[in-house]
Amino acid sequence: MPTAPLPFKPTPRRLALMVLLLAALGAVLWQATRAPVVDGTTLHATELVRSVQFSGRVATLARVDVGSTLTARVAQVLVREGASVRAGDVLVRLEADEVQAALAQAQAAEVQAQARLKGLQSTARVQAQAALAQAQATVKAARADVARTQQLVSQGFVSAARLDDAQRALGVAQAQNDGAAAQVQALAESGTELQQAQAQLAAARAAVQVAQARLGQTVLRAPGDGRVLLRSVEPGQIVQPGRVLFTLALAGPVHIKAQVDERFLAQLAVGQPATVVADAFADQRLAARVALIAPAVDAQRGAVEVTLTLDQDAPAFLREDMTLSIEVETARRAKALALALAALRSASGVGQGSAPGSAQGAADDTGEVLVVVDGRAQPRSVRLGLRSLQAAEVLDGLQPGDVVVWGAGAVPGQRVRVRGQE
Repeated sequence: MPTAPLPFKPTPRRLALMVLLLAALGAVLWQATRAPVVDGTTLHATELVRSVQFSGRVATLARVDVGSTLTARVAQVLVREGASVRAGDVLVRLEADEVQAALAQAQAAEVQAQARLKGLQSTARVQAQAALAQAQATVKAARADVARTQQLVSQGFVSAARLDDAQRALGVAQAQNDGAAAQVQALAESGTELQQAQAQLAAARAAVQVAQARLGQTVLRAPGDGRVLLRSVEPGQIVQPGRVLFTLALAGPVHIKAQVDERFLAQLAVGQPATVVADAFADQRLAARVALIAPAVDAQRGAVEVTLTLDQDAPAFLREDMTLSIEVETARRAKALALALAALRSASGVGQGSAPGSAQGAADDTGEVLVVVDGRAQPRSVRLGLRSLQAAEVLDGLQPGDVVVWGAGAVPGQRVRVRGQE
């Protein structure tokens, strides 16, 4: 007869092992059936700002080069680099001995021409008028002598040769009278001799002005208030026209110049507010505003020059050509249903992010997201508006309070649990 099996009598150790195996199996089954945890966010209305970020440099209103218009030796240099100057301050003195001598010579010639003109207007004119009166009297006497001689010849008292002598004397007297009259006319206010003397005096005075101007050019002065950026001259040097001796930054509003990628030209406008930070003073933020957008685009760099001005006086630490980081606010929504760009599964013309130092555009306005509905991730199309570097404005397709899944870990139709809301 077959032997009957012995009844199973588990030991305490076997019971404990079985309980552990059943617990592990239950845990595996629970994890396999449990919905995965994904990242998500609840939408709500918030302020949304779009901005463009780029680099720029400090630039003054005007920068001028100062040089000499003469070839001369430098006698004195009175300012150094970095010095502040006022309009008219002397920067350089050139040796001026030769120019001063030329001025003295021109002044002497002016005195001589002026004396000659005065002499013609006074003594010479009186003498000419006296000579004319004498010549007129001589002509009158000669005519009377001719008339008397003609009568005597007709009566036979004198010969015809005597009449010829009287007529010759009349001709000489008439010529002297004409000469005296011409001299008087020449010395009149509109006369040629007086005009020539006046022209000589004018030329002498012009020569004096030229010499004075050249003497003034031996002193180089600041054309306006400003600061010396560059000094390239020392005493004893021979300077020539065309050589830059000083570069000055004229005082005036501080301008900020920047080259901005032409892709963002449509977002920029005059008057937009901006924040400026000097790389060397990152803790001091300055308020600025777009003042000018260049009408032309640099074809080689594909950039447009943008000029900004500060809303307040420029701080002392700002220096010419200092590098600045600039952020221009190009649009703002006080209350927008903001959606993180990372939540977009697909979007026409909108990527999952953007490179630093750029601004996300708004070329197209559609996209798709996953929304948690009854514990499942459901796809939904959305229409987008204003976009910033991190978020986009939702115009249609979502409501405040909707939970949107972002990042990896969810597929359409899958049951999900949002992290922080398990």
